[in-house]
Amino acid sequence: MAACPDVMRPTLALLAGGLVAGCGMPTPTSTCGPASATVARAIDGDTIELADGKKVRMLLVDTPESTNGKTDCYGHEAAQFTSDKVLGKTVQLTYDDASCTDRYGRLLAYVKVDGVEMNRLLAEQGYACILYIAPAGTSRRDEFETYESQAKTARLGMWGKCSVVTCE
Repeated sequence: MAACPDVMRPTLALLAGGLVAGCGMPTPTSTCGPASATVARAIDGDTIELADGKKVRMLLVDTPESTNGKTDCYGHEAAQFTSDKVLGKTVQLTYDDASCTDRYGRLLAYVKVDGVEMNRLLAEQGYACILYIAPAGTSRRDEFETYESQAKTARLGMWGKCSVVTCE
């Protein structure tokens, strides 16, 4: 069991890893939202709801629709993939502080679970197209366009299964 940091060194403890369990230190947050949270549900492939009710839209990815009566090709597969990976788990959230929310009030974030970034995984495995919501994601836009291009070339996920990809 880790000891609580010296009272004179709380800043060092935060810099070294954020929290020391049981020490009463607050969960770190950014100016946009929490740094970590538990996922209550996957709304679809690119949007999750946290235990506190906040919705998070994953930056730079757009999965085919599977909500509100829409059933785009590969939409259910993308939603199930995301649900299988994050439901009930604690995720780490990283924001691009250039834009904290989208026009629907959802937090815009990179979502990491078990050390793996979901945004990247969705793009790499062909569950998502790239969606750039300016200005958030500017620094990683080219990286995600490469993931999409590689998935298309390899005909992964929707790129090999769907005659029409609706998120293009």
